[in-house]
Amino acid sequence: MIQVKNLSKSFGSTQAVSDLSFSLQKGKTTALVGPNGAGKTTALHMLSGLTTPSSGTIVYEASISDPRTIIGFLPQYPAFLNWMTPEEYLHFVAQLGKKTRKEAAALTEELLERVGLKEFRRKKIGGFSGGMKQRLGIAQALVHQPKLLLLDEPVSALDPTGRKEVMELLKELKNESLTILYSTHVLHDAQMLCDDVLIMNKGEKVVFDSLDSVYKQFDRPQLVVKAEEPLEKWAKELVIAHPQWSVSVEQNSAVVTGASIQELRAGVLRELLTKSISVRSIEVGTTTLEDVFHEVMKK
Repeated sequence: MIQVKNLSKSFGSTQAVSDLSFSLQKGKTTALVGPNGAGKTTALHMLSGLTTPSSGTIVYEASISDPRTIIGFLPQYPAFLNWMTPEEYLHFVAQLGKKTRKEAAALTEELLERVGLKEFRRKKIGGFSGGMKQRLGIAQALVHQPKLLLLDEPVSALDPTGRKEVMELLKELKNESLTILYSTHVLHDAQMLCDDVLIMNKGEKVVFDSLDSVYKQFDRPQLVVKAEEPLEKWAKELVIAHPQWSVSVEQNSAVVTGASIQELRAGVLRELLTKSISVRSIEVGTTTLEDVFHEVMKK
């Protein structure tokens, strides 16, 4: 659906995005992840047309004369007119998108129902919770019936309830085969929702592939140890004895990662028995998107 080729953007002497290339496939959901300052927002702004690239190209569907007609965009910090109701706001935005009054009214009705705000249609936006405002923001991005949805950190500032509401809405949109690119710091959510993942760091692409391929590429055998006692001291001694392993510890739980599950099993069991650790359970773990993220950030 979209081909991005050698896209770069600089602001004065600061290179925000450098030589970025990737593609978005129709009906796929892609997670854009990276640390603060990685260039994620700048990349989204260039794709949406809000920022002009310094160099490179963005190729949309061949039949599209104005890409803005197929793009819905939700910024990280959406601005609303708090004295408006959601009904008034969506009607206003729809007319800005060149919908007739009749079309705007029908779309407003449909979208308020879709994002779960119909019962609040005549309430002032200023009294909305963060989750309600984000759902309204997504409705605003959908009001002109786009084919591509760009979302900048749609759940980052939300409490658990608001995050759940927005994630459920995004899952519904994904099931309708809408093409979605969204940036996020919540890697667990990305893992649950996305088909592809694009990882950026310092303005450059670090990883771009399907989630399944990323897991295969970065898969590392893991053992998850849970004990009746804190494991910090045991973990430090384990790394000294086996420097080829990596260990992460959180109180009474430790995740040990190595190159061979057979080696891990034998070595971890031996070290647990040697130190007389009271073990609750030992499980074979799986690589997560967070594991991949931390590994590629070290390079």
